[in-house]
Amino acid sequence: MESANQGLLSDAMTDVPVDSAAAARTSAPEGLTLAEEEELRSELAKVEEEIGTLRQVLAAKERHCGELKRKLGLTPLDGLKQNLSKSWHDVQVSNAYVKTSEKLGEWNDKVTQSDFYKKTQETLSQAGQKTSAALSNVGSAISRKLGDMSSYSIRHSISMPAMRNSATFKSFEDRVGTIKSRVVGSRENSTEGLHSPSGAGDKPPQDNAPF
Repeated sequence: MESANQGLLSDAMTDVPVDSAAAARTSAPEGLTLAEEEELRSELAKVEEEIGTLRQVLAAKERHCGELKRKLGLTPLDGLKQNLSKSWHDVQVSNAYVKTSEKLGEWNDKVTQSDFYKKTQETLSQAGQKTSAALSNVGSAISRKLGDMSSYSIRHSISMPAMRNSATFKSFEDRVGTIKSRVVGSRENSTEGLHSPSGAGDKPPQDNAPF
């Protein structure tokens, strides 16, 4: 029974004509008449058609633009740079950027004019001056020390020949030479005395001749 009833219902539904426009059309919103609704729907269809046409035109323009860039040797990177430059320019001329820059300038003026900033700047300046003075003193001391060492070496190299040629140095050399010769001579004399025969042996023996 149930299957037979379902078959009859399906046959009856297929026999009923369906109006596609009526099915697509919903009930009119409150406050609109059917004429106004039809007018708005017609305008909507025209706008959607224009959007489709503009999309086709835009796609064609983009293709043409790509061909022109390819002929000019422009790469996508160049286009990206141009876009970034234009975007940054737009940001700089925007009201938000201008107001932010002005605000930051006011804060900078307030900070630089404050007593705390001035004291800090003076302290840093004094510390820098002291550090520069200390480094300058160290450099002067090192230069002075190097100069003293070089002058000493020059004086020493000059004074040695002069000292050797002086009368005092020659007299000292003469005395040392005299002492050395005396010591050497005394050693030679003592050596000869040890190797020579006694004095009695030098005399020939005397004959005891009878009277």
